[in-house]
Amino acid sequence: MNKIARLIITGKVQGVGFRAFVRNRAMKNNVTGWVKNHDDGSVEALFYGSQENIDKLIDITRRGTPWSQVSDVLVTYPDDNNEYSLFEIIS
Repeated sequence: MNKIARLIITGKVQGVGFRAFVRNRAMKNNVTGWVKNHDDGSVEALFYGSQENIDKLIDITRRGTPWSQVSDVLVTYPDDNNEYSLFEIIS
């Protein structure tokens, strides 16, 4: 059964290709959903997939890229009955 995780990622995560990195890793791990920047400098992501694949992607997100510096990742599991068929970068 698929699950949904919502992440708020803080640190140096904008202007460093972080959203593209998350989308690329999500697609490699069979996770759909979306990722977007917030005005406060954080990045929000929603992951839809198996718990195992979501957990892998959360770990990857915590590590970030060589150009990013992830300070914190807040993960919640909302009650959301939507299904997501793609992984999108939202502007």
